Amino acid sequence: MKKTLTAIGAVCALLSATTAWANDKVVMGTNWLAQGGHGGFYQALADGTYEAYGLDVEISPGGPQVNNRPMLSAGRLDFLMAGNLLLSFDNVRNGIPTTVVAAFYQKDPQALMTHKGQYADFAALSDAPTVLVSKDGQFSFWEWMVQAQGFKNEQLRPYGYNLAQFLADDKMVQQAYGTAEPIYAREQGAEVDVFLLADNGWNTYAATLETRQELIDENPELVQRFVDATIEGWVNFLYGDHTPAYDAIMAANPEMTVEKLDKEVAQLKALEIIDSGDALEQGIGAMSQERIEAFYDLAVSSGIVEAGSVDLSKVATSQFVNQGHGLDLKAKLTGQ
Repeated sequence: MKKTLTAIGAVCALLSATTAWANDKVVMGTNWLAQGGHGGFYQALADGTYEAYGLDVEISPGGPQVNNRPMLSAGRLDFLMAGNLLLSFDNVRNGIPTTVVAAFYQKDPQALMTHKGQYADFAALSDAPTVLVSKDGQFSFWEWMVQAQGFKNEQLRPYGYNLAQFLADDKMVQQAYGTAEPIYAREQGAEVDVFLLADNGWNTYAATLETRQELIDENPELVQRFVDATIEGWVNFLYGDHTPAYDAIMAANPEMTVEKLDKEVAQLKALEIIDSGDALEQGIGAMSQERIEAFYDLAVSSGIVEAGSVDLSKVATSQFVNQGHGLDLKAKLTGQ
């Protein structure tokens, strides 16, 4: 806790000495109920980092009855934690003027889960008798799995977000979010293997941060402050005292517990979801146009996206990331 407060105090002193900001109101939406996968945002809110950057931030959680996505383009939200790049491609294709300004997950947590030891590797899953995949997944990553990874539509069965089928059949393969279903399965006594799609060619970013292009054009300084503060939030959440974030998440979602959050954070680290790849040298949130183009090519070749349907110049901008922000803070917290 002392290291975290020291780092925040240094930021506050620097900012107050060099900048006079108003306390700008910012409303940021997430893609689901409060959880460990949103930890950087809640950390920056709860430990005072947003305030240090002159931001009065409100986090608006998503959920089963809440769709925050249209709220961004409608002006009800200023920023949105979205999913992977397919959603951003859709926005551009449909003329919705939103832009990705950071990618907090270097890897998409989408995975396939099996009973431990049943399959030697990811390639072996293409011979499994049954693979459970949700309706959304069937029209996205499953298309890639069939076209590029040797899976067959005869294997496909619908996944209804219930572990009963999986638990009853040792040969069953099912879709999983790397920080969710494996934890639930282990809680019910099943040891599992997790095969992250990102480790096998599914090269999209995830937990992207979107804002309206209008805000980028009219107030880029505010966008930069929000991105920088959120990066520091993620660094403190992963490597410092994350108690403030835990408390805020549990207040927003009473179903969460310290034990559940610890397990989720452990999975985020074990699967190298956030601080990996380009983020190691360019800072959390890093992204490149080359990788966005590579994922677009994958989506086109898999039949997920129609060729020529997306103006890639409108999908994202890297002007607010790739600056090494947060690396010094990480070094202080980890002693490296």
